[in-house]
Amino acid sequence: MATLATTVEPATANRFRSLERLIGNTPLLAIDYDFAGRRRTVYAKSEHLSLTGSIKDRMALHILRRAYAEGQLAPGDTIAEATSGNTGIAFAALGRALGHPVTIFMPNWMSRERMDLIHSLGAHIVPVTKQQGGFLGSIRMSEELAASQPNVFLPRQFSNTANVEAHAQTTGPELYLQLKSEELTVDAFVAGVGTGGTVMGVGKYLRSKHPAVKVYPMEPSESPTLSTGCKIGQHRIQGISDEFVPAILQFDDLEPVVDVSDGDAILMAQKLASELGLAVGISSGANFLAAVKVQEKLGADAVVATVFADDNKKYLSTDLLRDEPVRSHYLSPAIALKEFRTARRICNVCCDADRCEDVVLVDA
Repeated sequence: MATLATTVEPATANRFRSLERLIGNTPLLAIDYDFAGRRRTVYAKSEHLSLTGSIKDRMALHILRRAYAEGQLAPGDTIAEATSGNTGIAFAALGRALGHPVTIFMPNWMSRERMDLIHSLGAHIVPVTKQQGGFLGSIRMSEELAASQPNVFLPRQFSNTANVEAHAQTTGPELYLQLKSEELTVDAFVAGVGTGGTVMGVGKYLRSKHPAVKVYPMEPSESPTLSTGCKIGQHRIQGISDEFVPAILQFDDLEPVVDVSDGDAILMAQKLASELGLAVGISSGANFLAAVKVQEKLGADAVVATVFADDNKKYLSTDLLRDEPVRSHYLSPAIALKEFRTARRICNVCCDADRCEDVVLVDA
């Protein structure tokens, strides 16, 4: 199997190695809270602490590393991707660190901070209006760029199996080992679906260790794309439910979809920040609420894990920083956050990828 060590110049391999040491092996938070008269705990990977502040760094790094190893990407090639923001930020940062021009196609209604961050990282942004097709238009325009110019690499995050691999080889093993270090076995994992890479990859690894693990996708109540199979409604949880069902999502491997209202997610993210000092984005609030719903279904003592997908700095101009009205059906007002604890980081996943053959060795 081709590796970076055998296919690229030493200088490029060294750049990858430096980037790998800035991404992943994030802390695992144990968040204690009171709900329905009982003290409970939800576990969340702190992906907001990654290089660019989101879980998308893992996927971007893995896709670029594999593309180099397989000869699909060469020095000087342009990287072009369609994104709702976090993936664009990740590819802009990693692409420029590796010396590539980067072009990002992005719906023009995403937060101003996302666009500013991508621009600050030296990438070219092509804003795409609803009239031009929104997310699907962004994907089409990236494909058209690659067809019209030579030396353009398309990561294709929504259909690239390397997206799933990134989480099956890093996020999943980390979560498993961190829970094991606390003498815990995960009962369920839940995460919002943007590309589907996180829920599919983490789920794949966890089920390889414990086949009984339940894996739940999450979507906004206001835009149930996964449940209906098509674009429907509008929502404010940027980064998930991107107008279509991604190709890498396999419903046969998943439990029924969990839905969370965007207003409830905003309130929950606000509480995590103001009461526990955890500066996370709206989708993290949604993931926490989805985990609470799953735990309520499985039992208060069930070990349920999720991810805090990004930080709150990308949402300073959005409703996350405004007063959000409370609705009667919201869950967040009934949740009393108490404290959080951190599981230790895991030494098993500290090896450089090209020196451990891209495989994390995990005890059974």
